Amino acid sequence: MLKFVIRRLTFSIPVLLGILIVTFTLARAIPGDPCLAVLGERATPEICETFFRRNGLDQPAPIQLLIYMRNFAQGDLGESMRFHRPVMELLVERLPTTVELGAFALLFAISVGVPLGVLSAYRHKSALDVGTMIGANIGVSMPVFWLGLMLAYLFAVLLKDTPFALPPSGRLTPGANPDPFYIVAGWIAEGAEPPGLLRFISRINTLNAILTLNWELLIDALRHLILPAVAVGTIPLAIIARMSRSSVLEVLNQDYVRTARAKGLREREVVGKHALKNAMLPVITVIGLNFGLVISGAVLTETIFSLTGVGRTLVDSITSRDYTLVQGFTVVIAAGFVLINMVVDILYGYLDPRIRFN
Repeated sequence: MLKFVIRRLTFSIPVLLGILIVTFTLARAIPGDPCLAVLGERATPEICETFFRRNGLDQPAPIQLLIYMRNFAQGDLGESMRFHRPVMELLVERLPTTVELGAFALLFAISVGVPLGVLSAYRHKSALDVGTMIGANIGVSMPVFWLGLMLAYLFAVLLKDTPFALPPSGRLTPGANPDPFYIVAGWIAEGAEPPGLLRFISRINTLNAILTLNWELLIDALRHLILPAVAVGTIPLAIIARMSRSSVLEVLNQDYVRTARAKGLREREVVGKHALKNAMLPVITVIGLNFGLVISGAVLTETIFSLTGVGRTLVDSITSRDYTLVQGFTVVIAAGFVLINMVVDILYGYLDPRIRFN
């Protein structure tokens, strides 16, 4: 297993470098002047000349690429041309929002989609089966931005002042001031920034609330997450439910399932212990692929629900021609894809003992 993980991590290096080169090339192929996009009316020829020289854009593109790759190898993602801050600092500040939203959206999609698919397959051609598939087709067809707006209108306007009302924007109630985890962890060095990992954890509100035992913060953060997580997770939920149904339906017709029933095993054991585990391989693959849907859906959802995460920042950086920020965020998202795919491959070996990692 260790050799497999090391080999996959080694193979991921050229993949990330290839993505970096492609992103570098495409970002500069976008029509428009980055100086005009960032500075607007203040962009005079003299100021733009200084702007290009300060950001290294006065060099030929191949030289820019070599300089960026050298800095990237040293762990330096550069400085944002728009915010004048290190890209790594912006990642630590904004990636937790997208990670938290994506995690809860996938949790919602898996916890609802898999049971619905299994029940639909077990009660094939019943009213439950038909209703689930109709709901799945509707879920796949609904655009994320429309669903997000409808959820916000329903729970923040129509159900306002009722027990079912939910906040339509933000990550926390205005005025909430959670204790950062790095203070609880003992990092109170005056005049010094806490380690990036502790700051990253502190910005994931739900995790920070659990680690600091702040249950009011946890409830508040979860209430703010419900609507965006449902909006992002609905399409993956529908896909997972359909795949779970078809996979379990195929497995239930296998000979070993009929043999298990002939031996007198209870239906719960037949479905849960024998059928479900063998039907999970394609479902796990779909769950891994839906990581991309969550990230792409987060771009619109973060805008609708006023969440400043990676998706919203990435769109803003593309429109403002902030090349450094686009490259840094894209590589981090690509690394997330590589990591998710590796976890999926490892789960294959757990679910199917016939798969061996050499």
